[in-house]
Amino acid sequence: MILSRSLYALLLSAALGAAVPAGAARPLVFCAEASPEGFDPALWDSATTYNITKPVFQGLVEFQRGGVALRPGLAESWTVSDDGLLYTFRLRRGVKFHRTGYFAPSRDFGADDVVFTVKRWIRPELPFNQAFRTPLTGPDGYGLSKLIASVAKVDERTVQIRLTERNATFLTFFAMGFAGMQSAEYAEQLLKAGKPQQINLLPVGTGPYRFKSYAKDSIIRYEASPQYWGKPQKTRDLVFAIVADPQVRLQKLKAGECHVAAAVRESDLDALAADKRIRIASTGASNISYLAYNLKRPQFAKRDVRVALDIAINRDALFKAMFPKGGATQAVNPFPPSTWSWNPNTRNEYNPARAKALLARAGYPDGFTVNLWALPVQRPTNPNGKLMAQMIQQDWARIGVKANIQSYEWGEYLKRAAAGEHDVYMSGLTSNSGDPDDFLWNSLSCSVSKGGQRFCDAEFDRLLQQARQTTDQKRRTQYYLKAQEIFKYQRPWITIAHSRIYIPLRADVQGFVINPNGAFDFEDVWLK
Repeated sequence: MILSRSLYALLLSAALGAAVPAGAARPLVFCAEASPEGFDPALWDSATTYNITKPVFQGLVEFQRGGVALRPGLAESWTVSDDGLLYTFRLRRGVKFHRTGYFAPSRDFGADDVVFTVKRWIRPELPFNQAFRTPLTGPDGYGLSKLIASVAKVDERTVQIRLTERNATFLTFFAMGFAGMQSAEYAEQLLKAGKPQQINLLPVGTGPYRFKSYAKDSIIRYEASPQYWGKPQKTRDLVFAIVADPQVRLQKLKAGECHVAAAVRESDLDALAADKRIRIASTGASNISYLAYNLKRPQFAKRDVRVALDIAINRDALFKAMFPKGGATQAVNPFPPSTWSWNPNTRNEYNPARAKALLARAGYPDGFTVNLWALPVQRPTNPNGKLMAQMIQQDWARIGVKANIQSYEWGEYLKRAAAGEHDVYMSGLTSNSGDPDDFLWNSLSCSVSKGGQRFCDAEFDRLLQQARQTTDQKRRTQYYLKAQEIFKYQRPWITIAHSRIYIPLRADVQGFVINPNGAFDFEDVWLK
């Protein structure tokens, strides 16, 4: 159920401070940096939402914990036809959907649920989609409506998906955050009740934890699913406490009011290292932060302007302030050097004089005014959006560009950016699979251009398509090398940073594993 904010203090006290009977498992509490946009993973694409919905939902396949290798999930096996177009999934037996106060499943997970979930991604005319008209950000971003030709039930435990063309990364999609399998029976119940939007408010999945309650912007409570097909969970109650202030999160961690917290800044590491009750899980994550232009604005439609604003930024000074311990590298290309096919021949540049000349050539000799949106949440690749905005504001002022800094609450920030209300906004992404396609297609292909607001280049798109249609990594590398040259020439982003990710946790947390993309889940995690 969704609880009013007025109950927050009572719930938080009960979750964190109530006495626990001897022998009972203690609640595990994660201090999150922001609220989820919702609980239907297909609707969203933020790391915050995926981390929060991960305990509830599962895909047909999954990434091995601590790595990017694929392993069986809700599908126990799969085969691919010789032409690479037909995927046959054999589903796991005995998987139960969650039994909650708002849904009582009458059958196990099966082919009907896979067919519903995939059709929802690709068929706007589906009755459920007609009743609940909303973009499905994850599936839409990867172009699945064009890629998947059909999905069909062979029998109760077998599903076949046919593609319109070969795609070397197709299986990885079913391990991504958006690909949690939904209950067709639950969807039908919501449709009949005239409440399809509740799929985003009252989730039903197959994961180790089931939804219990949400006090908006305050606290989310899950409980271990008694019918989970995997190992019984040692943690009975899993709590996500929404704590936007990073310093308050650290205070709660030190006080034992949360056991794991969202990623911290480099500048906080020394203080945390001095506390023997806390340890740090870290990884060199497959990530990037960047500034994205709204290409529908007349000035940003001009390449000279985009390049000018990029080369006006003093990245060296920015990094000294933002990453004092050197835990980040300057981003040159749209994915990090650890990703295969990274182009070593492209370069960043700092040249304010040339920037001014480019602005003059573009018709702006006296500069112009721009709204620069500062990231409102702390991210490893952007630990202080306000400071970054202020430093960029000063750099741009030196070439005659006046930047007005704006920001919004996280959910509002995402909503307004998606609607194209920004001029330039701070963003970032983290790859799930470590494949170059995961960085490029979902952010830079024409399929996500949104009517010209975002980048769309025919030759760039052709290279991405060609790379998707072969499994030969050497050939794919050649396509991606050329695509990066186009990216660097066109400059749709101002690339900023690739960073390490540092997750602080109490020393008594057992079984916690951070993945290369910085994501994590709480299956088989408990307190000693």
